[in-house]
Amino acid sequence: MHTFGQVFQWLTDPAHWSGSDGIPVRVLQHVEISAVALVAAALLAIPIGLLVGHKHRGAFVAVSIANVGRSVPSFAILSIAFLIFLGVAPSFAFGFGPTVTALFLLAVPPILTNTYVGVQAVDPDMVEAARGMGMAEPDVLRRLEVPLAAPLIMAGLRTSAVTVVATATLAALIGGGGLGRYIVDGFHTADTVKVVSGAVLVAVLAVATELLFAAIEKAATPRTVSASAARH
Repeated sequence: MHTFGQVFQWLTDPAHWSGSDGIPVRVLQHVEISAVALVAAALLAIPIGLLVGHKHRGAFVAVSIANVGRSVPSFAILSIAFLIFLGVAPSFAFGFGPTVTALFLLAVPPILTNTYVGVQAVDPDMVEAARGMGMAEPDVLRRLEVPLAAPLIMAGLRTSAVTVVATATLAALIGGGGLGRYIVDGFHTADTVKVVSGAVLVAVLAVATELLFAAIEKAATPRTVSASAARH
């Protein structure tokens, strides 16, 4: 209990809310790293997932390739990316570049899987009816399948976002910023209060991310889907 009291004092100390090592700066760095990785993953995974789900072909190959990022530990990917950046672009090797690469590979699988599963799960009779009404294939995907798959796509984004935010602490291990800086620096100086405070901040940011994406997911759910879910 004494440690938690010290953590509260540390978190509420005005000295820790200003300067280059202040909490607002570290939070912004953490969010920047996470957002870049998540957006990059979404830009790749969602179009591929939509295509695979609509065509009903290539799911095994696409997901197998994407799952490389999930099967290999994030720390291992970070280490490999760091060495590659160090040899190719040393000025980008510390912090941002390798971390975003590792988080990108971690974020792709849930988004890709949820996207193609969401599109494939659309009632085939509705799809055929849309085609029978004269809809072109791009319109079937855009006006029917995507809206109905939107809740599942957002669920994949939410899963990836929370995972990325929690894992972005690894940036501090290779000289990067973010909230992981408090944890790594605390370990180096044997400052338990700083370590726990950093962990608390990461947890709070992860929970806030979860709540934000849950709200977006709810907003993205079509009323017809909500009503059907409510009846069941």
